[in-house]
Amino acid sequence: MLPISLQRLKENISGIVLGKEDSLTLLLVGLIAEGHILIEDVPGVGKTLIAKALAASLNADFHRIQCTPDLTPTDVAGFYVFDRQSNSFSFRAGPVVTNILLVDEINRTVPRTQSSLLEAMEERQITVDGQTTKLPHPFFVVATQNPIEHDGTFQLPEAQLDRFLLKISMGYPNAEDEESMILSQGKENPLMKLQAVAGEKEVQEWQELSRNIFVHSSIRSYIIELVRATRSHSAVALGASPRASLALYRAARALGLA
Repeated sequence: MLPISLQRLKENISGIVLGKEDSLTLLLVGLIAEGHILIEDVPGVGKTLIAKALAASLNADFHRIQCTPDLTPTDVAGFYVFDRQSNSFSFRAGPVVTNILLVDEINRTVPRTQSSLLEAMEERQITVDGQTTKLPHPFFVVATQNPIEHDGTFQLPEAQLDRFLLKISMGYPNAEDEESMILSQGKENPLMKLQAVAGEKEVQEWQELSRNIFVHSSIRSYIIELVRATRSHSAVALGASPRASLALYRAARALGLA
C-alpha cells in the first residue's frame, strides 16, 4: 500500500498532467531511488510541465536551468566574488544548489557545461575553485531534451547519460484526456493553483522505506544476468556498468513503493 503522503502527491500531479500515470510513476521511481530522470520527447507533450508540477507539489527548493549554447559551468555551479567590506571572497551558489533541479533542453548546452553536472549528480556535491559544497538532501535532477530537432544541439556523452537512472517519454494523450485538458486548462495555467502536499521530510521517509523493501534473490539474479548480457551481445556497443546493476536494483525497490 502506498504511503498516504505519496498517494496525495500522485493525485495532485495527475490532476495537472492528465493520462500520464506510467510516466509519473517512473518519475517518482527516480525521486525515491535517489536517481535522476531524463525525459526525451517531442515539444509540447508535457516534459517541463510534469517536472514543474512535481516541484509545485513538494514543499522543497526548486530551480530551473534553461540550457543554451552560451551557458557556462559557473552559470550552473556558482562562483566566488570578492567582498570589499569583509576583504574576503564569498560564494554565490548557482541553481544547482537546490532540492529539485529542472535542466530544460539539456542537449542545447555545450559538453563543457553539461559536465559541470557530473559531480553534482553522482556525489551530491560541487567543487568550485577547489572548495567543495555539499548539496541539499534530497537532490533530484529532471532533464529534458527533444530527440527530433538537432540544429544547435550537442549529443550527451556516455558519462552524462550514465548519471541518469531512467530515460522516459511522455507520448501524445488519447482523445479523452486531450479533451479534458482543453476543458480544464484552456482558460488558465493549472500550475498557478497547485498546492504543495508533501515536503523534504516525506521524501526522505519514502527513500528510507524503499531501502527496506525486500527483493527476492530471483530478481537480483535477473538483474545480474541482464546487465552481463549487454556486455557480450553483438548488437550492444557498450555494455552496462556495475552502476547500472545498482541502479536497476534501486529502481526495482522504488517501483515496489511507487
